[in-house]
Amino acid sequence: MVAFGYVLAAASKHKATRKFLRGKFIDSLRIHVKGGSGGNGLPKYGGVGGKGGDVYAVAKEGITLKDVQKKFPTKRISAASGANSLRTSILGKPGEDKVIEVPTGITVIDEHKRTLGQLDNDGEKLLLARGGAGGAPHTQFLGRRGQVHSVTLDLKIIADVGLVGFPNAGKSSLLRAISQAKPKVASYPFTTVRPEIGIIEYSDMRQISVADLPGLIEGAHVNVGLGHKFLKHVERTRLLVLVADVQGFQLSPQHRHHTCLDTVVLLNKELELYDDNLLDKPAILLINKMDTKGAEEMFAAIKDKLHRLSDMEELEPDSLPRRVLQFHDVIPISVQCDALSVKKVKERIRAVLDFQAELLKEDNENSVLQNIRTQNKEFAAKMV
Repeated sequence: MVAFGYVLAAASKHKATRKFLRGKFIDSLRIHVKGGSGGNGLPKYGGVGGKGGDVYAVAKEGITLKDVQKKFPTKRISAASGANSLRTSILGKPGEDKVIEVPTGITVIDEHKRTLGQLDNDGEKLLLARGGAGGAPHTQFLGRRGQVHSVTLDLKIIADVGLVGFPNAGKSSLLRAISQAKPKVASYPFTTVRPEIGIIEYSDMRQISVADLPGLIEGAHVNVGLGHKFLKHVERTRLLVLVADVQGFQLSPQHRHHTCLDTVVLLNKELELYDDNLLDKPAILLINKMDTKGAEEMFAAIKDKLHRLSDMEELEPDSLPRRVLQFHDVIPISVQCDALSVKKVKERIRAVLDFQAELLKEDNENSVLQNIRTQNKEFAAKMV
């Protein structure tokens, strides 16, 4: 019997951040924002003070959260206050707005964990803190204070495809083979400690973005290892490509060895425990390193089982996911030695994404038709 032990205790222990993880990639930044105060009015002449400036976040391609941190090292951002009403200027001049340029893919979360909005496209704008109203008769001509609070800028990588797998499964090598990206590749775990984005370019100029995300380990759903720093980026991808080493995986000599089949089950389980909505995404499974000794025999022994993970009697029930990813394809590959298998992966990625786009288009068209029919019925009922 095979059982999987999740390292939950490690999640509660505070560990110092490893040196190579510090300062390289920021995907969450908390800032303090303050709208400008409104200017005072002028009672004698009925003058109205200027409105305080607002604080906005605007999405811009090419910006990183590290750039935001460098521009605002104190993480305290304020808009200008409105001008007071004067005898020579009855209407006070409004305060200047403050605009923060942020990366695309940002979700803004307030102090109460509420989502204020998302900025997924270049140029999208979101109000973070409203300026106070200028002094007027209904405020006894006293300017109001602007909004003041802290917000978290949470980045989730936006890509068409997300590569998912345990460390050293070959995700970085695959990304290099199918795109122009040049992630670091080595024969030891955790080579990738930050997301890498590559672009697959096809002969007809079609482009598909692929994200190589840091490797999972057991317990990632409770933030063990890179945990949530990895899993949250999967949410914005349209297609999951799971990569598993045919020889299996062992994190270190102190950890037990997982077979290839074990790793696929564990990856499925981690995704489910973090957010079972991820299992609704289309998925492709790649069994990598087919050029290694005994790989053909190993793959032949598990090929059929990969399509029916929930029926595996040799696994403990608690080890199995309640919901199983439905793979469009299970493809044996050798990134290092077999260019034809890599080409097949590129073709299948495109085919699955195109198929999903057609389904979405049909669903949208059916939804529109259903709304029109419902409106027609309601209109006809009113006319009777």
